[in-house]
Amino acid sequence: MGIHADLLERHRAVLPPWAGLYYDEPISLVDGEGRHVVDAEGNRYLDFFGGILVTIAGHGVPRVIEAIKAQADRLLHASTLYLMESQIELAEKVAELSGIPDAKVFFANSGTEANDMALMLATQYRKSNQILAIRGSYHGKSHSAIAVTGNAAWSGTTFSPFQVTYVHGGYKVRSPFGHLPDDQFIARCVDDLRDLLDIATAGDVAAMIAEPIQGVGGFITPPDGLFGGMKEVLDEHGILFISDEVQTGWGRTGENFWGYEAHGIVPDLMTFAKGLGNGMAIGGVVGRAEIIDCYPANAISTFGGNPMATSAALATLEVLVEEDLQSNSHKVGNQLRNGLEYLAEEMEEVTEVRGKGLMLGMELSDPVTGRPDPALTAGVMEEAKAEGLLIGKGGLYGNVLRIAPPLSLTEAECDDGLAMLETAIRRTTSS
Repeated sequence: MGIHADLLERHRAVLPPWAGLYYDEPISLVDGEGRHVVDAEGNRYLDFFGGILVTIAGHGVPRVIEAIKAQADRLLHASTLYLMESQIELAEKVAELSGIPDAKVFFANSGTEANDMALMLATQYRKSNQILAIRGSYHGKSHSAIAVTGNAAWSGTTFSPFQVTYVHGGYKVRSPFGHLPDDQFIARCVDDLRDLLDIATAGDVAAMIAEPIQGVGGFITPPDGLFGGMKEVLDEHGILFISDEVQTGWGRTGENFWGYEAHGIVPDLMTFAKGLGNGMAIGGVVGRAEIIDCYPANAISTFGGNPMATSAALATLEVLVEEDLQSNSHKVGNQLRNGLEYLAEEMEEVTEVRGKGLMLGMELSDPVTGRPDPALTAGVMEEAKAEGLLIGKGGLYGNVLRIAPPLSLTEAECDDGLAMLETAIRRTTSS
């Protein structure tokens, strides 16, 4: 029995079946450098998924590793009951970068925790448990995060602390408004929001929570300005806007540092996680001080914003800013998208290429019926792995390839990945 087969047997014995694994023969990653990783059996891969968009600067980044080692030599842990300089410094930087005036920050350990906290603050501030969420959305695995997730495949319970109304988002491929040009599509979605506020809610609504680009939903990318139009309606009613930037933040989209900027708005609250720690667990919520300060009870976070995580995050931010990885995401992302669109022209199974920067999705469907083809998508992932390329998948129907390399991806690595992906798609569609 090989190393991976032995690990899989042990995994299945002690871990739940709903903790999913990629691939027919799952792998264990044990080493990494730059944009490449190595598995437990010595196979090397070009990483185009980055631990679900976490290793934003790359694997084995010296400055981040040095920061972690330096902090580990001093102190591993201190809770929020004590002053922590690295936490304060990081909060100052995040508040400034957020674009939110008079901002304050609370740190957590993940995007799920960040969204949970944002929802608690919004409902407390507005004295309402009514939430607007987007169809096709995903916001985490906690009870409250699942409650606002508009994706049945990731909704494990019908119990909810909220009254949730789901509104139209940016998924034009299978939308009743999808045939319309962008400006008319936005207008119809905004009209639908107004209608839902009239007929599906009662009294004050606390907030709308939205991903600028849906992550698990398959990198669904709304037309620029969609959430701007929606926020005009929200502002008329005093409804808060929460931007879930867990996957879109830190320059991932290339053209902007935050996904919300494409819509000409400033959110009331914004959540973040994943890429900030480049592998260390960290998340948080940043927002207007009056909202952050409204929580009426005592609260701490044993691990949120701990010295190890915040030291890694500060180093990651330095790398992102000083090496201008946002610009690299824009440049190499355009190169990657052009390559994907070339494949789409060649292959009728590709329904749509979408996304921004180094956050790109490729939706696959049956060319005759137009129905989503999750089996084809899974097959492409398997063949890509065989070629030495790791990619992700998502979408409401599991039929979208999710491609999100570290923002330090080089032009040569982009070409290598495109070549491997083309081979994988051609091999799968011809079999």
